[in-house]
Amino acid sequence: MSLSTLVIALSETVAEHSAEPAVSPYTVGAVALGILIVMLLILLAFGGGREHS
Repeated sequence: MSLSTLVIALSETVAEHSAEPAVSPYTVGAVALGILIVMLLILLAFGGGREHS
């Protein structure tokens, strides 16, 4: 398949299914927030006992 054929097929597929996103934006945001909170807690766990220079 050539690149142009692939692009046309992909654009037709996206046009047919563009009414609803595959994953809810709220789910993506909740996962991102969860990852950031876990990273913050890890940072506090490792850096909490250090003395300042």
